[in-house]
Amino acid sequence: MSKLEIKDLHVNVEEKEVLKGVNLTIEQGKIHALMGPNGSGKSTLSFAVMGHPKYEITKGEIIFDGKNVLDLAPEERARLGLFLSFQYPSEISGVSLSNFLRTALNSVKYTKEKRIPVMEFRKLLMEKMDLLKIDKSFASRYLNEGFSGGEKKRSEILQMAILEPKIAILDETDSGLDVDALKIVSNAVNTLAGPEMGILIITHYQRILHHVKPDVVHIMYDGRIVKTSGPELAMKIEDEGYDFIYKELEKEV
Repeated sequence: MSKLEIKDLHVNVEEKEVLKGVNLTIEQGKIHALMGPNGSGKSTLSFAVMGHPKYEITKGEIIFDGKNVLDLAPEERARLGLFLSFQYPSEISGVSLSNFLRTALNSVKYTKEKRIPVMEFRKLLMEKMDLLKIDKSFASRYLNEGFSGGEKKRSEILQMAILEPKIAILDETDSGLDVDALKIVSNAVNTLAGPEMGILIITHYQRILHHVKPDVVHIMYDGRIVKTSGPELAMKIEDEGYDFIYKELEKEV
């Protein structure tokens, strides 16, 4: 059973400390939700886990399957089974979604000497697109170019389906989605969730959690995780906002 362990993580962004001692464990087969107000450090955590060079780790550990990954490049972390779905996916003109996915799969799952055969990849791609109810025409379109917000997020989930990571981080997958697109993306996440994949959903709001039921909910505030509980915690935030968290923290001071 794979496990991602984040221990006392401190991260600076442009010489400003954003994460101030984050402790978090994500297990294969579990869905975790990470909630919190804007600026609390949620996206910073996701980029730090994947090794973005802009994010300077000053203290702490990121351990995956018993190995500290801090010295590993992003692609090496991906090969181990980590995945990040971006809040704002990039557009790449001239590169089809199909070619991008085959290149990513070869990089993560295969070697320079052994690549996935084209026909085998096409069969896999069609199976995953059917599973996620994605129109086959997407395969030949340039990556995210001219895609709606919902289409970009479905493209990200398709990448997750193809790569089959052990731990997937979804950074505000619900951002910018209308009701119909949210349901489609949520159904895709539910389809992929299972005993072989752990998922961390980063979100401001409860609305995606109406469709994707978390096992555990964490609240981040001012660079730390300040509260962890079951799915009822997300419901309380929907009813009361984050005010009750602020009041609890004031009592602790």
